[in-house]
Amino acid sequence: MFWVLFLLSAWAVAGLACLRLCLAAVRAAAVEPHAAVGEHTLTLYEAAFLSGGPRRVADLTLVSMARQRRLLLAHTGWATVVDPCGRDDMERSVIGAIGPGGQSRIAPVRAAAAAADAVRSLADRLVGAGLAVPDGDAGGVAAGVRRVRVAAVTVCALGLVALALPLPATEPRLLIALWFALPLALTLGCLAITRMEIHPYARWASPAGQRLVGALVRQADSTADDRTFLTSVAVRGVHAIGEPDLRAAFAHRERYAGDHWERRA
Repeated sequence: MFWVLFLLSAWAVAGLACLRLCLAAVRAAAVEPHAAVGEHTLTLYEAAFLSGGPRRVADLTLVSMARQRRLLLAHTGWATVVDPCGRDDMERSVIGAIGPGGQSRIAPVRAAAAAADAVRSLADRLVGAGLAVPDGDAGGVAAGVRRVRVAAVTVCALGLVALALPLPATEPRLLIALWFALPLALTLGCLAITRMEIHPYARWASPAGQRLVGALVRQADSTADDRTFLTSVAVRGVHAIGEPDLRAAFAHRERYAGDHWERRA
């Protein structure tokens, strides 16, 4: 009967993860946006933050300046300043991140611009308006979904360990597997319901923020200009860039993890 301890652990992991996801969904649905949200029109910087966080804002600023020929993004992954006069705080943050030499790798510029005061102020305004969730919100729906996925894998692992134990002939392995299938069904069912009800699971945007981003995309889809291009970059990231030279520049990005730079193909 030692396998029962593994079964109890599986139920505890699955139940706690599903409970936390349900509570996160309830809290997200209960968030009341600011009274002016209904009349608010998102800027591209705001849409970028709600769609991809600080790094997306930095990417959008780099692409926007490159489109205006005020910044050169080489296919080798280097950024060169052409016009040193930024038109807003975001652009000035990018120019400052490049440095007095006027040239730098895109990766450190992106990281520094994403951590600039201008982005933090933007984030604070969106959180205060009820359009964004706080950074690192462990109680968010996206974090809850990740926990349930981990719980599902944990249940499977505990079940395999239990089945690998030496068992008496009176305890058939099929029956034990069925017992472990119950907490697994709980986690998978919770994930399925969440996907049907509140997919996509936004990490940065609240439900009100997601609605405004969707409205911005629909409005941009009705036009065919430079703003439509930048809206695609803000919402979908640099993968939405169709220009080969510009895509090549971002193909040399490096991902900053902790205190180490990791090469990204």
